[in-house]
Amino acid sequence: MTRYTLNVPVKYDDNGTEKTSFRRVGAVFENQRRDSDETFLSIKLDFPVGATELVAFPAKAGDDSDVTE
Repeated sequence: MTRYTLNVPVKYDDNGTEKTSFRRVGAVFENQRRDSDETFLSIKLDFPVGATELVAFPAKAGDDSDVTE
């Protein structure tokens, strides 16, 4: 099962330069249906999110303590 961290991009100003940081809001799990081997994604949020854009990144090694299941 492949896992991604789910993040919200947050834009901010750093001495006149616009930068983006990413705040974790959950996890995305890639799963396979047993009957058809079809791939599907399951999204688990850490808390209710009021965002218009979410970004998923591959999970980093040792990031298991933050997994939302």
